[in-house]
Amino acid sequence: MRAAQLKAVLPRELLASVVVFLVALPLCMGIAIASGLPPAKGLITGIIGGLVVGWLAGSPLQVSGPAAGLAVLVFELVRQHGIAMLGPILLLAGFLQLVAGRLKLGCWFRVTAPAVVYGMLAGIGVLIVLSQIHVMLDAVPKPSGLDNLAAFPAAVAQALPSFGWQAGVLGLATIAVMYLWEKFRPHTLRFVPGALLGVGLATVASLVLALQVKRVEVPANLAEAIDWLKPADLLNLADPALLIAAFAVAFIASAETLLSAAAVDRMHSGERSDFDRELSAQGVGNMLCGLLGALPMTGVIVRSSANVQAGATTRFSTIFHGLWLLGFVLLLSSVLQSIPVASLAGVLVYTGFKLVDLKAFRGLGRYGRMPMFTYAATALAIIFTDLLTGVLIGFGLTLAKLAWKASRLKISLIDLPRDGEMELRLTGAATFLKVPALTQVLGTIPAGATVHVPLNNLSYIDHSCLELLEEWGRANAAKGSKLLIEARGLKRRLEGRLRTTSGVGSAT
Repeated sequence: MRAAQLKAVLPRELLASVVVFLVALPLCMGIAIASGLPPAKGLITGIIGGLVVGWLAGSPLQVSGPAAGLAVLVFELVRQHGIAMLGPILLLAGFLQLVAGRLKLGCWFRVTAPAVVYGMLAGIGVLIVLSQIHVMLDAVPKPSGLDNLAAFPAAVAQALPSFGWQAGVLGLATIAVMYLWEKFRPHTLRFVPGALLGVGLATVASLVLALQVKRVEVPANLAEAIDWLKPADLLNLADPALLIAAFAVAFIASAETLLSAAAVDRMHSGERSDFDRELSAQGVGNMLCGLLGALPMTGVIVRSSANVQAGATTRFSTIFHGLWLLGFVLLLSSVLQSIPVASLAGVLVYTGFKLVDLKAFRGLGRYGRMPMFTYAATALAIIFTDLLTGVLIGFGLTLAKLAWKASRLKISLIDLPRDGEMELRLTGAATFLKVPALTQVLGTIPAGATVHVPLNNLSYIDHSCLELLEEWGRANAAKGSKLLIEARGLKRRLEGRLRTTSGVGSAT
C-alpha cells in the first residue's frame, strides 16, 4: 500500500482497531479462564492473533484470537494431559494447518455440513454455560457438563453463606448489562461493546462496595506468563492420544476459521478471503502459541464482525488491535487485576447462550428433518460424551444420509404406445446397491420387446448397473429383444464409456 493510501485510511483503521481491542480484551481473559488457564494465556494468543496472524492473514478483515469454540476441548486436554502438553499439541496442530494451507486444502475444510458445525457450537455453548455458572459463584467447575449440572444445587447452597453470592450477583449483573445494551443501545454508541461495558460496571461496583470476590491474576511482567516449549516434551507426541488431540484441534480450528472468513466476506464488498493463505497464517499463529504455551487461536466472528462494522477496510486494524492488547498488558496490568473473575464468567455464560443458535436450527428445517436431527444429535453427544465423539457422530450421520441418498433409485417399466416398445425409467442414483432390484425388473420384460432406457432422470449411474443393462441386451438379442440407452447427459452422469454391442444400442 502506498504512503498516500495508508495516510488516507489510517484514521479509520485506528478507530476500528480500538473497537476490536475493547471487544477482544474481556473475551481473551474469559476464554482463558473457561479453558482452565490463567487469563494472561488468552491475552498472549490475542496479541499473536493481531500482530502476526493479522499481518499474514488471507482474510484481511478477520480477527484471530482465543475462541469459545475451543475452550471445552482445551479444558479437557489440560485436565487429562496437563498444561505442559498443550504446547506440543498446538505446535503439531499449527504445523498441520500450515501444511494444509500450502497444499491448498483450505476449501476442503469448508465442506463440513452446516448442521454439524452449528450442532458443535451449540454443544460447546451448553458446556460453557454449565461450567461458567460455577465460576460465577467463585467455585471450581467440574470435569464434565453433566457433573457441572448435578453439582449446581450444592454450589448455590455453598455460595449463600459465603462470599460466593456476591460473585454471583456480579456475574448476573454483567449478563443483564450485555443483554440490555444489545437491545437498547443508542445508534451513536453502537460501537461500544456490551461485554466491556458489563465488565467495567461490575468492576467499579465491586471496588466501590469492597466486595470479597476473586479477581483476575495477571503477572506484572508478561514474560512470566510465557511457558516456553521444552524439546523433551515433543517426545510425548508419540502418544496416540496426543496425536488425535492435535488433529482434533487442527480440524476444529480450521473449520471454525474458514466458516468465519466466509461469513466476514458476506459483510463487506472489499477484498475476498484467500482461504489457503488464511489457513497457513493460522498454522503459523498456533505454532507460535504452542512455543509460548498459550491458548489455541481461530478466526473469531464476534471480533471480526465488530471490525467490519467499525469501518475497517484493511488488515491494519487487526494488527493495531494486537498492539493495543500488548500495550495494555505491559502498562496497565494493575487495571486487569481489579476485574472480578465472576464478571468474565458472566461474559462467557452470555456467549455460550448465543452459541446455541435456535434460529440456525429452525433454518435447517428448510432442508428436511435430517439436518435438524444431525444438529441435535451432535450437540447432545458433545454434552453427554465429549467434543470429538460428538463431532464424529455428526459426521457419521452426514455420511449415512449421503449413502442413503446415493442408494435411492426408482425403477419403472412403462408400456409405450407403439406395440412391442417399452421404457425402463430410472430416477435417482443407479449404484451397485440397486443391482438386485434392477435385475428383478429386467426379468419381467417380455421376449422381443424394444426397451428404451433414458438417462436424463439419473443423477449418477455406475459401472455395475451399466454392465447389467448391456449384459441383458446381449443375452436377449437372440429372442428379438433390443435395448436402447438414450445417452443425453451421459458425460455428466456416466462412470466409464458406453459400448455398443449386439442387442444394445445408444441414442443421442
